[in-house]
This record gives sequence, C-alpha cells and structure tokens, in this order.
Amino acid sequence: HDAGALGAFSKEKDINLRVAKEFGRLVRENMNDVKVVFTRDDDVFVPLQDRSAIANRANGDLFVSIHVNASKTTAACGAETYTIGLAKSDANFEVAKRENSVILLEDGYKERYQGFDPRSPESYIMFEFMQSKFSDQSIEMAAYIQDEFIELKRYNRGVRQENFWVLHQTKMPSVLVELGFISNPDEEKYLLSDNGNRELANAIYKAFARYKHEFDRKNSV
Repeated sequence: HDAGALGAFSKEKDINLRVAKEFGRLVRENMNDVKVVFTRDDDVFVPLQDRSAIANRANGDLFVSIHVNASKTTAACGAETYTIGLAKSDANFEVAKRENSVILLEDGYKERYQGFDPRSPESYIMFEFMQSKFSDQSIEMAAYIQDEFIELKRYNRGVRQENFWVLHQTKMPSVLVELGFISNPDEEKYLLSDNGNRELANAIYKAFARYKHEFDRKNSV
C-alpha cells in the first residue's frame, strides 16, 4: 500500500524492486562467497523498522537501500547516494522527510518509532549526537556508487548526508541510493526502461565489487 513517489505513469516501488533484484542477481551469479538478503522480493509492504531489522538479523556486512527521488519541479534530475549524518541543506531534509514518512502508513507508529515524527524538524534532534561507527565505510561505498553513475553519464548530485531512520537503525555500513527523479519525464522513461534498470543495477554492482575488493584486502590475514 506504499507506492512511493509517483511519476506520470509509474510508481517508485516497482522501479526500486526491479533494480534491486537485478543487482542481487549480479551478485549471486558473480560472487559465490556473498549471501544476498532482500528486504522484499515481491510487491509487498515492509515497515521501515523491519527493513533494518532484517539486515541486522542476517548479520549483514553492508546495507543498500534503493529508492527513486521526486521533486515539485520537473527539471530536477540526477542520482545521489546518502549516508547517515546531519542535515546539510533544506533539499536534503525534504528527501529525508519523504523517505521517512513511510512510517505514517504503519499502525501504532508513534510507539514503534519512539515518538519520532518524520514531518517535524524537532524530531531529528535525536540524531544529532549519534555518529555511526561505520561512517567511513558507508561514505566509501556511496562514493563508489556515484563514480559508477558518473561513468553512465548520469548527472552527479554527489554523496550526501541525512538522517534516514532505516540507516540509523542498521548495525553495519549502509547507504541509501536515489536512482533519479521520477518527476522528470526523461528520467522517468529511463528509470522504467529495461536498459535503465540494467545499467543502474550494474553500476551499483560494480561499486559493490570495488568496495568488497577493498574490504577483503584490508581484512586479509
């Protein structure tokens, strides 16, 4: 029942799922030593808190949350990747409010999320004194993803920091990827296309392969 951002003729939830599943397929087919765990692999609603809980129960080494952006203006375009951190701009905060607002669709969200209201700036004060011990690894992965988007000639909106509940709750390096703007007619067509899905999934996969190579190198005995 959460369609996410809406385009002229598409829904964010469908694009996210296709790209995520293609990314997972690439990992499974090329990396026998990596276990892929999806928060969902079908058209079902997964509460925000449950997404990070799934990753934590699996003792994940990396959490990647895939999304599509939207704007009030159809001119907004490009891809960006977020890590947990303090708000740097009003635009970043608007993205955080939109992504966190999924909790409003859940019954009893005030109790489940400790009174957190994604629409209230005051609620984000709770994040101010929280510094993830995985910040460096998260930023590294985010930078690799943006490098691959640049290779695709995607407009680079850079690595950004914001307070996303789902990233705050994960006990591992974590990133949130905004693939593009569903509100932009040209980008919506690209995001919906089979070629766009393949290219975006492959970009995240190549970034992950680079991240894993560095992780293995640093942790080799």
